[in-house]
Amino acid sequence: MNFFESQDRVHRNTAWLVALFSFAVISLIVMTNLLVMVAFGYLNAEQSTGSGVQVPQMDWQTFLTVGAAVVGVIVVGSLYKIMTLSAGGKAVAESLGGQLIPQNTRDLNQRKLLNVVEEMAIASGTPAPPVYLLADEQGINAFAAGFTPRDAVIGVTRGTIEHLNRDQLQGVIAHEFSHIFNGDMRLNIRLMGILHGILILGLIGYYILRPAAYSGNRRSSGKNAGGIFALAIGLMVIGFAGTFFGNLIKAAVSRQREYLADASAVQFTRNPDGIAGALKRIGGLEYGSKVENPGAAEISHAFFAQGMSSAMQSLFATHPPLKKRILRIDPHWDGSFDVSDKSDARPEDAKTEKEEPMSRADIARKVAAVATGAAVIDVMNTIDQIGNPGQDTIDYARSLVSGLPETVKDAAHEPFSARAVMYGLALDKGQVDRAAQLQYLEEKADPGVYQLVTGLLPDLENLDAHFRLPLVDIAIPALKQLSLKQYKLFKLNLAALGDMNGRVDFLEWSLQKILFNHLDAHFFKLSRARAGKASPDKLAKEIEQVLSAMAYVGQPDKRGAEQAFRVAATVMGLDELSLLAETDISLPALDVALDKLAKLKPLVKPRLLKACVASIVQDQKVAPVEVELLRAFSDVLDCPMPPVA
Repeated sequence: MNFFESQDRVHRNTAWLVALFSFAVISLIVMTNLLVMVAFGYLNAEQSTGSGVQVPQMDWQTFLTVGAAVVGVIVVGSLYKIMTLSAGGKAVAESLGGQLIPQNTRDLNQRKLLNVVEEMAIASGTPAPPVYLLADEQGINAFAAGFTPRDAVIGVTRGTIEHLNRDQLQGVIAHEFSHIFNGDMRLNIRLMGILHGILILGLIGYYILRPAAYSGNRRSSGKNAGGIFALAIGLMVIGFAGTFFGNLIKAAVSRQREYLADASAVQFTRNPDGIAGALKRIGGLEYGSKVENPGAAEISHAFFAQGMSSAMQSLFATHPPLKKRILRIDPHWDGSFDVSDKSDARPEDAKTEKEEPMSRADIARKVAAVATGAAVIDVMNTIDQIGNPGQDTIDYARSLVSGLPETVKDAAHEPFSARAVMYGLALDKGQVDRAAQLQYLEEKADPGVYQLVTGLLPDLENLDAHFRLPLVDIAIPALKQLSLKQYKLFKLNLAALGDMNGRVDFLEWSLQKILFNHLDAHFFKLSRARAGKASPDKLAKEIEQVLSAMAYVGQPDKRGAEQAFRVAATVMGLDELSLLAETDISLPALDVALDKLAKLKPLVKPRLLKACVASIVQDQKVAPVEVELLRAFSDVLDCPMPPVA
């Protein structure tokens, strides 16, 4: 199952979740109506001279009124919870006591974790998500939370970084990246919201019970106290029923997705011993995968391994048993868990920091391979690796990170200096325009940033084009730590630098599009939900705009652009499309077109990206601007594209 099929599956799973939720709501409505009948019968019995509970006849009007009230309470409870989670993964991590790991941490275990996350993010073609540490948790566990890759975070327990070696940690992180790309995170947050709505009736019963019990102990209590007490107890019982349904829904939705994430992690790392070793360490560790935080029950379905224990473990478990997960990965496992507590964190980490899987000379040869056609193959294969890059891609990503000048890499990791790195990448190659741009930065940028730009320029000028996008991916997490005021100024300045070129610069636009696509969603809390139902026939004009832009970028003349466009239209399956005049292509129109195309059906998006690839490789040449433009398109479509060698 590839990235796009997984996205389509999430849409179907959401419909299934709605069906399960509807069944639970109907059950709660029936139970609440029965409770109201009994409670009113008790009240009538207390107020009459007769004896015994008089159960009133339930008419449809009463039934519908009670049902509407139950639905209203559940909806309000769910919406309230979803609103509290609107900040994305950050809200989930902080609710569990997670603390953001700074990019400049000196702790070797934390450094190892950040390196693993960064390598996998670059290999996946997405910015590294912020990483939160649950410092008080000794068990081995982790989770990914958020609505989309743009606002995702990864959380890990202290036990994870202290008891796992680098390969095992890589397996766990690959498992969480699978959840990010398969759309499981959004499903998990929706699940948290609707389950809170189901449980809200029990909470109401609890708050009614407290004053009712207090009033019942007073001599002056009225005859209605017993009925109110019965109503409160009944609502709490219904709350337990809601908990039952909620746990059942979580278990039904979660278990199979864990098997899929395990399989994806193995495919991602090409190292089954990594994730299998992590699961074996959980089985051999005293704390296992247990998470002690009181809020863990609410997000138990999002953990890497079973974080909670219950009396009905086999029925309510959100994860398959450890033994079954291990045997699926390692069929020859002898059944013994890893009870040792050895960790190669320090020597392995020190070795990793020094070694370069691909030397700079190797990187240079890969860049030169463009002339021989190897890059054409890389571009054609990269669409198939969306959401599922291979180990070769991870190795290449590691080589890109190690190949960056240390001054530039360190600067990209810091919020203050990351701005200078992005300004440096945006500067024009021409001396006249560059002089004007530098003067603008000296006058408008935050104090000290201009000096950093001039200091970084020598390294940035000598940087090969294939380092640009990894630098953007590295810088985005740091830029998310800016204040809103700082970000607004940064965005204004970067846009101004582009405007000073006085021409349509797709290279510069691509950089800004990727940056602002992620940062605007973070700072301005933009809507993350994608309808995902639009068909290509209804968006033919928008597809024309995108394919025309790609055709002109890669071809020096109108004839070449026409050939590239025609190949792309054929791949898209829309032969009636026509190449737009070059004067009809504008960056604002391209922005609007991409925003609409982001709502394409999941299984249509790869066809559009493959059409763009067909346009690129039509002349058997690949230019850096074509790769960056393709990456910008895929980024807006929420399809993270791995780096192209």
